[in-house]
Amino acid sequence: MSTESYQTPLNTRYSSKEMQFNFSDQKKFSTWRQLWLYLAQAEQQLGLEITNEQLKEMEENLNKIDFKLAAEEEKKVRHDVMAHVHTFGVACPKAAPIIHLGATSCYVGDNADLIMLKDGLDILLPKLARVISRLSDFAKEFKDLPTLGFTHLQPAQLTTVGKRACLWLQELVMDEQNIRLARDSLRFRGVKGTTGTQASFLQLFDGDHEKVKKLNSLVTEKAGFASSFIITGQTYTRKVDTDVMARLSSFGATAHKICTDIRLLASRKEIEEPFEKSQIGSSAMAYKRNPMRSERVCSLARHLMGLMSNTLNTQSVQWMERTLDDSANRRITLAEAFLTADAVLTTLQNITEGLVVYPKVIERYIAQELPFMATENFIMEMVKQGGDRQECHEQIRVLSHQAGDVVKKEGKDNDLIERIRKCEYFAPIHSQIDNLMDAKTFVGRAPEQVTEFLVEEVDPVLKMYEGKLEGTVSLAV
Repeated sequence: MSTESYQTPLNTRYSSKEMQFNFSDQKKFSTWRQLWLYLAQAEQQLGLEITNEQLKEMEENLNKIDFKLAAEEEKKVRHDVMAHVHTFGVACPKAAPIIHLGATSCYVGDNADLIMLKDGLDILLPKLARVISRLSDFAKEFKDLPTLGFTHLQPAQLTTVGKRACLWLQELVMDEQNIRLARDSLRFRGVKGTTGTQASFLQLFDGDHEKVKKLNSLVTEKAGFASSFIITGQTYTRKVDTDVMARLSSFGATAHKICTDIRLLASRKEIEEPFEKSQIGSSAMAYKRNPMRSERVCSLARHLMGLMSNTLNTQSVQWMERTLDDSANRRITLAEAFLTADAVLTTLQNITEGLVVYPKVIERYIAQELPFMATENFIMEMVKQGGDRQECHEQIRVLSHQAGDVVKKEGKDNDLIERIRKCEYFAPIHSQIDNLMDAKTFVGRAPEQVTEFLVEEVDPVLKMYEGKLEGTVSLAV
């Protein structure tokens, strides 16, 4: 790795080797060569004078790319596709006359991009499923553990730790569905020519429309796609990039929300992400245990969400059949989106495999707030014992405000329960106060909701990835 020129941290620090390879020059240009071979094979099958010897020569040189020669040629001709046509032709002198026959640059450029998008989504989906699997286990384990719920970031009714995890899971399950749909909806650009009319191929086949249609279907099938676009300009519509990016950036929002919650809970010491034995939280404050993994996810997720505007803007300015101002932007945006999503998923899996819960801390927070939450139960029980609801409400209101002043002004613990125990008015329910204060009676159907959700919505998703959910993640940094 060079230390004297910029290297993207997405490669040097965060993303996986498999995703880096998916957007590498080796993958890109060997895919171009594979596409040229597919085209030549189909053209031969439909009657053009292409020999088996030429096809064999091409096949033997799919991965033997002289990148130095290609760079020198591109510097001369200022055209990356023609530079690689020349470079492939040098490696395959017998096949050189028929390489790229009838095609335009977007035959290799756009079709290769679609292949890399599909392969990239195939890398991401099992990783997303593994995160869903880990969080599913976490939700199941803690489905019954009461914890303070928060609305407006203020303590509200109790929920459970597992139920909160299901809020995260629900969005991840939606992301899996969205990304899988994007992957399954991808179509091949196919064999279309310079403005999408297939005019050059119609010329090659002497006006035989059926052969041109067959050529397109043969190449589409060889490339592993079920269908191709009937209508294109020179390029496939850049709305495809927008749609794929929308799914990835939406996942970025999910990841940001999850890890923001974890960071907030870590500040309360209720939950911690994994923290290694030799890990340092702060260069100055040796005692700190910062949630650096969750902070990294939020940081990367913001980048992923921000890339969405690039694809929208690029799609919107594709004049007529095509303009080239998409090219440089797409070279950066598409690869960075997949590398970033990959890095977020890798880090998120690491986090969800090592989340630590501190029940005693959670209990202490509940104890501070539960007396106020329990007052409605006290009122209901007093009414059952023959009390007046309005009078009971007023007694509770006065005692609650007194207890609140103790907490806010004196910094002491909430003593509302002690005040109720000492208040003669509430004598009819004194013996029931402990039962009325059981935190598990305040979580409603949260545990049942967790079970129902995991069985009905999460398990069917995980079933699609059987055999791909194993393995743990260790972060390089």
